[in-house]
Amino acid sequence: MVEAIVREILNRQAKRPKVLYLFYDSTAHEAFTDHFIALNINGIDHDLMFLDGEASCWLGKHKIECAGRGQTIASDEFAPAPIEVPLAYEGIVIPEIDLDSAARAALGMKGTIVSEIIFSTLVQNKFVLIGEDISGLKKADRRTLQTLTLPTPYRNLFDYYKMELQMYGVEFAPSKQLAEKAVSKIRPEILVTPESSAPPAPTSEPEPEPASSAIVYEGKLVSAEWVQRELRNRPFRSLQIGRKTIISALAQDMLKDKGIAIEYMAER
Repeated sequence: MVEAIVREILNRQAKRPKVLYLFYDSTAHEAFTDHFIALNINGIDHDLMFLDGEASCWLGKHKIECAGRGQTIASDEFAPAPIEVPLAYEGIVIPEIDLDSAARAALGMKGTIVSEIIFSTLVQNKFVLIGEDISGLKKADRRTLQTLTLPTPYRNLFDYYKMELQMYGVEFAPSKQLAEKAVSKIRPEILVTPESSAPPAPTSEPEPEPASSAIVYEGKLVSAEWVQRELRNRPFRSLQIGRKTIISALAQDMLKDKGIAIEYMAER
């Protein structure tokens, strides 16, 4: 009995943190092998979840289904409900999300595996990481429709939902950096890059890149993500937009903080 208790205590102490990667099909994980190696090097385990449809998925040998009217919660006695899945993990990594799932998650709607898992994870104050360099179309849709990107109106809508998800606590990062981001969330003390460990060079501070006078935006929605991207690429002092263009509240705050003026162009 004493031996069993000691073993249980040691196992609990040696338990490693774990994250869950959620993929839309059973082959998408092959491109993320380096992520899993990086997680293991930093003492973090991972599980893989594969969607089998909008309302069902596979986690190991267990098939999980969404709860709903007239539906089963789980298709076997050992499978958790989708809302219970994040309980066993430090956070969730979703390399790719589509427009429909982003909309449901942003509006707090349940009914799909992705939306329920995002909701449950955020309610538990755990992290949700999503790839930012994504098209908004599932691989199956891209293959069926033979297209890689959403049309501009849907792209603007997708950017809007991404902005709302950020307000709820979802974080977006380049797909190649998702593992690094997860490590920084779980073990910030061991994630040291060569740049951060090296002492600062005794050189004078570089002069900031001169900002261009104005930039013209011809879309229908100015999102915070677009403002951040443009400021990284080319700083500017004023933004020229059409009178029917919508500016998100977060984007307005960012422009105001940077001292960027908003100018409305005359309709042609």
